[in-house]
Amino acid sequence: MVNPTWLRTFTTLVEQGHFTRTADLLAMTQPGVSQHIKKLESHYHTDLINRHGKHFELTPAGEMVYRFARKMLEGEENLKETLNRDDPHSGICRLSSPGALGLNLYPKLIEIQKRHPGLKVFFEIAPNRRIESELLNNRLDCGYMTREPESSSLEAESVLTEEVCLVVPAGFHLDTYEDLQTLGMIHHPDAEHHANLLLQENYPETFKSISDFPAQGYINQINLILEPVAAGLGFTVLPESAIRAFSFPERIRVVNLPNRAEETLYRVFKKHRQLPSRFLFIQDALFAHQESILKTDKN
Repeated sequence: MVNPTWLRTFTTLVEQGHFTRTADLLAMTQPGVSQHIKKLESHYHTDLINRHGKHFELTPAGEMVYRFARKMLEGEENLKETLNRDDPHSGICRLSSPGALGLNLYPKLIEIQKRHPGLKVFFEIAPNRRIESELLNNRLDCGYMTREPESSSLEAESVLTEEVCLVVPAGFHLDTYEDLQTLGMIHHPDAEHHANLLLQENYPETFKSISDFPAQGYINQINLILEPVAAGLGFTVLPESAIRAFSFPERIRVVNLPNRAEETLYRVFKKHRQLPSRFLFIQDALFAHQESILKTDKN
């Protein structure tokens, strides 16, 4: 019978995509991770990964072993949860949210975990599409998405709404729609979604799509999106939680448009899967005071 420790190392490596991160997560050395993979390959008498320097790809056999390993490990986790008391203050919580909100949620998750050390929080910042995929593949227990899921296998509950804001450089003066076209836009993974919400509401006669604006740049790191705006390179549209997290608010300005636009945050989980009480406890703790998460100063 295959050693389950080798399988756990293998699945962690596949999901992390990096030997060093896998070693850190499992409190192992990098050679130890490599040794487990070699032992697993020896057990199955086939290569499971193709190595390319610091990177690797799964072989067809590796994909089969990964699916088997995930099913076996998830079965063990489900058995442990069934056998253990449903304690709202202990257990593993695999959560994810979009970047803007994640910047504010994660510090609060740390505070919750410090108060309740029995909770083991695994948190990832990811776009909506990735969150939905991870939920469907049972790599997440619960996700927070800024749209309802496309899959009928998932359920969504509205948690809160957040204002979406137009952000320009601090010294920029906006009079007309053409001023935005002259300035140009800084794109990010959710730029189209956010721009459609806000600009269609305020410029219904002129706004067609974000292609109306010259693309002045693109950045997929949420904590860096406002850097080029602060440098005067363009405008962008973001939820207020992302603006609140920016370290140099004096370098940007939130434009007070006539019509507000909001996006809804949804708590998403797999249908017919009853989540343990700790997930409801964490949600209540995170969103009990919405203003502490979403408050931002507008000048």
